[in-house]
Amino acid sequence: MPYRRLPNTDSARIRALRTAVEKAADTDFQELPFSAGTLDESRNVLKHFEHLSSRYQQLYDAQVKAGKTFAGKIKKARMYVSHFIQVLYMCVIRSEIREEQLALYGLEKADMVVPDLSSNKQLLEWGQKIIRGERLRTAQGGVPIYNPSIAKVNVMVTLFREGYHTQELHQKATARVLQEVADYRKKVDKVIFEIWEEVEKHNRGLLPEKRLAGNREYGIVYYYRKGEIAE
Repeated sequence: MPYRRLPNTDSARIRALRTAVEKAADTDFQELPFSAGTLDESRNVLKHFEHLSSRYQQLYDAQVKAGKTFAGKIKKARMYVSHFIQVLYMCVIRSEIREEQLALYGLEKADMVVPDLSSNKQLLEWGQKIIRGERLRTAQGGVPIYNPSIAKVNVMVTLFREGYHTQELHQKATARVLQEVADYRKKVDKVIFEIWEEVEKHNRGLLPEKRLAGNREYGIVYYYRKGEIAE
C-alpha cells in the first residue's frame, strides 16, 4: 500500500497548500472534503508562508549580490595592507625607520612577518592598526611611506570596513527571516496534515483507484515502497 509523507521542502509545502486551496475554489461548498474553517486557515497560512519565503529569497539574493561586491573589496584591502607592511619592513631593514617604531603599528613581536590577514576580522584589525601607526609615526616627524601611501591604504580599508558592516547587516536580516520561516513551518505542516486527514476521511468509502486519485487532487503525495507497483 502507498503511504503519504508530509512535504520536506518549503516549495513542496507551498505547492501542497496551493493545490488544496485552488482545488477547493473549484469545488462546490457542499462537496468540500474538508471544513470551511480548515479552508480559511489554509488560505491565510499559504499567503503568510509565501510572503515569508519570498522575503527570505529577496534578502538572500541581496546578500549574495552584496557578497560578490564585497569580495573585491576584501581582495584590495588585503593586498594594500599586506604591501604596506612589507614596505614598512623594508624601510626598517634599510634603517630608514627605527625598528622600535614597529610598536606604533603593533608589529613589535611579528618577527618581520606579515600578520595573518585571512579573516575579515583580522584584516579589519590590522588595517586600523597600520593606519593609526603610520599617522603616529609621521606626527612624530617621520617621513611618510609611499607606494602605497597610507592615504590609499585608508581608502581601501574604509571601503572594506563599510562593506564588512553592510554584509553583517545582510546576514543578520537574512538569518532573522530564515528563523521566521523555520518557526512557521510547524504551522504549515499542521494545516497540511489537517487537510490531508480530512480529505482521506472524506474519500475513504471510494474504491482504491478513485480514492487515491481524489486525494491527489487536493495535494496529497503518495509514495510506494521498494517493489510496490503504483496503482
